[in-house]
Amino acid sequence: MAKRIAVLWNPDTPSHTLSLKAVEEAGRKLRVQVQAVGVRTAAELEGAFAAMARARAQAVHVLGAAIFLAERQRVAESAIKHRLPTMSNLKDVAEAGGLMSYSPNWDDLSRRGAIYVDKILKGAKPADLPVEQATTFELVINLKTAKALGLTIPQSLLQRADQVIQ
Repeated sequence: MAKRIAVLWNPDTPSHTLSLKAVEEAGRKLRVQVQAVGVRTAAELEGAFAAMARARAQAVHVLGAAIFLAERQRVAESAIKHRLPTMSNLKDVAEAGGLMSYSPNWDDLSRRGAIYVDKILKGAKPADLPVEQATTFELVINLKTAKALGLTIPQSLLQRADQVIQ
């Protein structure tokens, strides 16, 4: 188990402050050292990964943000360059070369959102509609990246994956 995890976050994304606190709290309970590395611009990415490597991070948790989605290729390349496995809630990061992602199925959420829009357009009051949470999640594992990092993914985890990228 990794004992030093870096968290790539954007200080300008309001939800990241709460997410980072949750990761830090979990880290304390699990006795895992958490290194928060804030990135606001694409130009800061390479320096952020170099700092993670210097601090001897063993893995990186990439929080979901527009900048990390837009720069997913650079995030993946920098992580591999610095030999840092990544976990994200952005499927696109894993597809671009990150190690893995676990996230709601965004297509399902969009379909469910469209159902709500239809109901509202037909006269339903938004306040009368129940709040829903995601019920379908996807685990994506990039075996190509695992091999590049010299990692072996347990077969039991591969069998649970919704998508395995060869």
